[in-house]
Amino acid sequence: MKPLRVLVLVHPDLLPPESTKGFSEQQINEWKTEYDVVRTLRRAGHEVRPLGVQDELKPIRDELESFKPDVVLTLLEQFSGEAIYDQNVASFLELMHVPYTGCNPRGLMLARGKDLSKTLVHYHRIATPAFAVFPMRRKVRRPARLPLPLIVKSLSEDGSYGIAQASVVDSDAKLAERVGFIHERIGTPAIAEQYIDGREIYVGVIGNERLRVLPVWELEFGNLAQGDWPIATERAKHNTDYQERRGILHGPAKNLPPELVARIQRSAKRIYRTLELDGYARIDFRLAADGTPYFLEANPNPEIAESQEFAAAARHDGIKYVDLLHRILALGMNRAAATVSAG
Repeated sequence: MKPLRVLVLVHPDLLPPESTKGFSEQQINEWKTEYDVVRTLRRAGHEVRPLGVQDELKPIRDELESFKPDVVLTLLEQFSGEAIYDQNVASFLELMHVPYTGCNPRGLMLARGKDLSKTLVHYHRIATPAFAVFPMRRKVRRPARLPLPLIVKSLSEDGSYGIAQASVVDSDAKLAERVGFIHERIGTPAIAEQYIDGREIYVGVIGNERLRVLPVWELEFGNLAQGDWPIATERAKHNTDYQERRGILHGPAKNLPPELVARIQRSAKRIYRTLELDGYARIDFRLAADGTPYFLEANPNPEIAESQEFAAAARHDGIKYVDLLHRILALGMNRAAATVSAG
């Protein structure tokens, strides 16, 4: 790829340093995606400018005018403190006619709401856990059709934010308590869904029109404490000390029949198209003991640190990290070019 001017949008707290020297493993873990992306693209010869963005669009507009990037690589997972506002940044970049990486605003909106995405996917005859939504400031009543145990999550946050061992509930009292926690501490409506006893499976998808599905990946829970549920808690996903202590690893899913692998990958591709995603995304499943892959959620613009699941699965499929980033840049630029030609 020819050298490009790349504007990288990040949260101000995650602006990467020039070097990891002097930082602890846990500190590095906070901004490893931002660091890996900026360092790798610079080493590949691109002119890369990170920009911290929090609650104003003006800094983006100023950089577009002064830096004149060929493409904007967005690593934002929220805007103005709200996860659901990330789609507005993508919309702004579209209005400015600037190529940007990752998912389009409509796909971001459809995937963000766990209830909406499950409803759409279920309509297309893909297995999803039964669920109920608990709006803010409403009494918690479990529908009779929804059997215990359940797992309680934020309706719109991702990255396992707010998920802990206490998220799996086996009584109505615990359900009410955990829904209250989501309302008060996370500040969003809650979704309680049927707990699927099974394996945690991830499938990466890359592409706009033509899609490439990455190998089926698995989060393995190692030696959990007695009585703990094998779920992707916030600690399991982001706390390096906890991961090491509990032997939490990710890697290619083992001992899956080829026909099941093909079924999971086909489902991932159908979900990607159903939710109108593009760029790149990770589709999350729970694989039940009977071999049924239950769709949990879609994650457009997932973490792309070199050590994370998405990049590791791509590397396992023969895509080097720098080539993965180049594909992501090219997909953003190609989408913008296609939009111009269509207009």
